[in-house]
Amino acid sequence: MRKTLRLYSLCLSLIVLALAGSAVAQKPLPSPSPSPAATPEDNSPTKVFEVRLPIIVVTDDKKKDLVPGLRKGDFTIFEDGVQQEVTFFSDETTNPVVYVGVLMDTSPSTVGKLSFSKEAAMTFLQTVIRQRKDKAAFMTFDHEVKLVQDFTDKMDLLQKAVDKIKKPGAQTALYDAIWQFTDEKLRNSPGRRVIVVITDGDDTFSRAELKDAIDIAQRTETTIFAISTKSGFLGSVPGVQGGTVKDKEDKLLTQLCADTGGEAFFTGDMLALEKAFTKISNELRSQYIATYKPANQNYDGRVRKIEVRFTDKEKADKYRIRTKASYRAVRDTLK
Repeated sequence: MRKTLRLYSLCLSLIVLALAGSAVAQKPLPSPSPSPAATPEDNSPTKVFEVRLPIIVVTDDKKKDLVPGLRKGDFTIFEDGVQQEVTFFSDETTNPVVYVGVLMDTSPSTVGKLSFSKEAAMTFLQTVIRQRKDKAAFMTFDHEVKLVQDFTDKMDLLQKAVDKIKKPGAQTALYDAIWQFTDEKLRNSPGRRVIVVITDGDDTFSRAELKDAIDIAQRTETTIFAISTKSGFLGSVPGVQGGTVKDKEDKLLTQLCADTGGEAFFTGDMLALEKAFTKISNELRSQYIATYKPANQNYDGRVRKIEVRFTDKEKADKYRIRTKASYRAVRDTLK
């Protein structure tokens, strides 16, 4: 009798283990992309959502001088062709602090360029960051994405973080780095959000795609600037050295920045880079911030087109506006 009970108990245990193994085997695998699902989200009543636009205004000539002194009434915002209600506006005198993430490419293609990249990173930080006000973080990416220094306003900590980078990794996960840093570090930063990527623009390893990086930057109101390192070494790339877009990777890098309201710079000359950094710094100081409440408050997952116009024709003839041109209407959590 005891042997029968033991045999019955053993059989029951085996059945339970088999069922558990089957359940584990049927568990769905995680998505290979870090991007959120593209299906429309529920439209249950929640708090009103708003869209914040960093706006740069320059003169419509070769100089492209920044234009200060504009007011809320100088701009009209349209979403999908429908005029929107502007709920908040600020200029250089009232803008919030800047949170900047410097993301440096340490992939195999950067062999011989690390000194150039490190110098570019520190020159950018010293030029753009206002000490005791703005904050910066430093991240590297190759086959791994590593946060080397979290947000700080201490330049010595940032210098140590940059100095400790000694050798490249095995691949290039550019889009993953942008997605991860934006999602983990910038999403809840209580200020203006900026990423500066120092890279040759060639992604070989990311699960995320270009559209994912643009999407999360737009949803978290992050502006991306890029510094190309292609000509930062011996034998510079023809065309790129002169500031023109050359190949597919250059075009993708340009699109990444343009779609988030930023700009890509192609030069291997540190003096030219310093001028580019000064330009970025001046732009960040001269930004206008406009927030509007979309008339369509449904989180429908659609990409919505944004257009910012001057209300005055005379200003429209003299100046040009740069800002992000779209966003995707998905539920997100921002401070």
